[in-house]
Amino acid sequence: MSSRPRDRSADDIVSALGGSVRPNSAVSEVAKRLLGYFTSGDIEPGTRLPPERQLASSLGVGRSTVREALAALDLLGVVHIRPGSGTYLRGSASELLPQTLSWGLMLGEQRTRELVELRHGLEVEAARLAAERATDGHVARLDVCLAGMGDNLGDLMSFVEADRRFHLEIGEAAGNLVLRDLLQNVRSLLRVWAERVLRDEALARLTYDEHAAVFRAIRDHDQAGAGEAMAAHMDSAGARLLHAFETTAPR
Repeated sequence: MSSRPRDRSADDIVSALGGSVRPNSAVSEVAKRLLGYFTSGDIEPGTRLPPERQLASSLGVGRSTVREALAALDLLGVVHIRPGSGTYLRGSASELLPQTLSWGLMLGEQRTRELVELRHGLEVEAARLAAERATDGHVARLDVCLAGMGDNLGDLMSFVEADRRFHLEIGEAAGNLVLRDLLQNVRSLLRVWAERVLRDEALARLTYDEHAAVFRAIRDHDQAGAGEAMAAHMDSAGARLLHAFETTAPR
């Protein structure tokens, strides 16, 4: 039986990372070392990482190498760099494991399109099942997530987090663990682009309205309506995500 990972101090983290990295491809090596530790399950989401100076000393590299490695992991959605505050781990081990795949593939255009197509089908099925199986508790939690989106139209980081929780709750309400986990993996792979889509309050409002339609159908146990509302949202969100990828991804 696995136990909950304990909070880790800065000394715990640098000790777990091991000794100095090889000089060749130092940035990649540091990023892989960090990613391996983050997906070990020994560190809690939201943990603040040690300062760059401490990580650099532990790994035997310069601070610029650590800075570049953390910037790459921030791009992939593994950590969140808050200027003036520090660098924080974004998700749990199960959420971050798919990032090892995106690190290796860097998700080219064709793969991204395929993942968007896959997510479309999975999200629609999850919404249909949720409309059939959602309990009053599931509906109440979805309502809270939707309210969180509505209350944070001008705070895009908080909005995105409420959006993420809304979709996770649909996965729980669907009552299919395989479907839930597949969706979580696909969302994790696409997260870095999904977060770039929401750049202003107008898009947040549109996204909120799409989620509200999904919520109403699930609340009313309207399976066909839930599927249609989610399909409309996925069509809209998928088009925006692919546009963001095509206009900002490295070639």
